[in-house]
Amino acid sequence: MGAERESVIGVVVDALDLSTDAHVHTGFAAGRDAVGVVVSAADRAGLTAVTFADQVGPDSTWLSAYADSVRRAQRRTEIDLRIAAEIEVVRPDGWLALPPDLGHLEAVSVAVSGLPLPGGPAGPRELREMLAAGELTADQVAETLVTATVRGIDRASRYAPTQLARPLSLLAQAGLDDAVLSPDLIDALATACRQTGTVVEISEAWRSPSPRVVALLRAAGVVLVPASDARYATEVGQWQYLRRV
Repeated sequence: MGAERESVIGVVVDALDLSTDAHVHTGFAAGRDAVGVVVSAADRAGLTAVTFADQVGPDSTWLSAYADSVRRAQRRTEIDLRIAAEIEVVRPDGWLALPPDLGHLEAVSVAVSGLPLPGGPAGPRELREMLAAGELTADQVAETLVTATVRGIDRASRYAPTQLARPLSLLAQAGLDDAVLSPDLIDALATACRQTGTVVEISEAWRSPSPRVVALLRAAGVVLVPASDARYATEVGQWQYLRRV
């Protein structure tokens, strides 16, 4: 696969195009600024493409207005704007916290912010407590996380083109080194990404995945994209971690 092969807007397999930003937020959800303000910031940063990926769930009723706002912005800029949403994996079988209507979305950014357990997702603090109490081992956390991620992107890919947001960042939040990820787990994740056409976001805000995992995914032929995960417009297209990895 050469550096000219593209799978989504502005994305190449063997190099990161830092003139694109695959994950930004707005005031509709986790962000602070309006769509137009984000687009203006992207223009100042010299970006050519931006994917809006606000966090949504079953109670989100604003997707239509969100999509309309991005479409209006599309008419006022030469930047390629993409309408997506960040959706959580909430069960071990990969079940997603889907919004009522996916019809407005051009892509889905799959996130795993809590470890999907039978009793519900466990956040970083709860995971640290369970690890300290011996209720879970580091290997169990890693296997559960990768398995749920693989199943989640498989489900999401049935609805829209998929991206994987801040992959495996839950490990570091729970105090675990990514050395806990065995070659088999990395291979399972890479295989699932290739089979579903899922691109993996390298998150500036979350410093995730680690340089080691980035290298392993790249070697496995997974498509990687730069993602600021910006909450503020001033963070859009601003790269420090990305330039290092």
